[in-house]
Amino acid sequence: MEGKITFLGTGTSQGVPMIACSCRSCCSADPRDKRLRTSALVEFGGKKIVIDAGPDFRQQILRVRAWDTDAVILTHNHKDHTGGLDDVRSFNYFQRRAFPIYSEPYVQESLKGEYPYVFAELRYPGAPEFELHTIGPEKSFSIGSAEIIPVRAWHYKLPVLGFRFGRLGYLTDANRIEESELEKFKGIDIFVISTIRRAEHISHFSLEQALEVARRTGAKRTFLTHISHQLEPYAELCEALPEGVEPAYDGLVIDF
Repeated sequence: MEGKITFLGTGTSQGVPMIACSCRSCCSADPRDKRLRTSALVEFGGKKIVIDAGPDFRQQILRVRAWDTDAVILTHNHKDHTGGLDDVRSFNYFQRRAFPIYSEPYVQESLKGEYPYVFAELRYPGAPEFELHTIGPEKSFSIGSAEIIPVRAWHYKLPVLGFRFGRLGYLTDANRIEESELEKFKGIDIFVISTIRRAEHISHFSLEQALEVARRTGAKRTFLTHISHQLEPYAELCEALPEGVEPAYDGLVIDF
């Protein structure tokens, strides 16, 4: 089954440029160095599925005009991945339904605290409507005919989910993955993995660590996401990376 991924955002929780920073990456004139918070639109099995909906969700959806988005799936509960979910109100109105959101149980509990008005017994008129679906690393799940395989990884001590869509693997906000879970990515053509800098980090793969995970999947092409201003500007980073590895950028579209 063929598909397509559009990178809606490829930056860290503070984006690039970061407020008040005057480093080379933040001051770069290259539009590929302008990074919204990490998110992606995957078109697979006849469905349009957004991975994560951070604070830039509205702007990202407007950019690609994805009015017919079918669902959001969440990797974890951090604000830069969930902070835009209030804007599913527009989908509620035009699609005339509660909007499907797929996540682990602990993420659902977090959403109830982040958006209490969505779950209130007496809901405010016009409040968003979420249709929560529970997923986990134990088994695959389907959105229509799109079968998705969740993959467990760790963001320091926080469990996160990566996803496999056919020949595409996607893993963000992680610094550890067990070999048994990495096996789920074996045989992919395209691998998307996060890295924020060259030096080691308590909760994110360093560049070297991300490249090693990518190598172990056997993917033909790897795209880096969740990139911070601590990495060099796009053009320089491209030159420094090994063959088959590229930094993703906002708006990049890849078929798989």
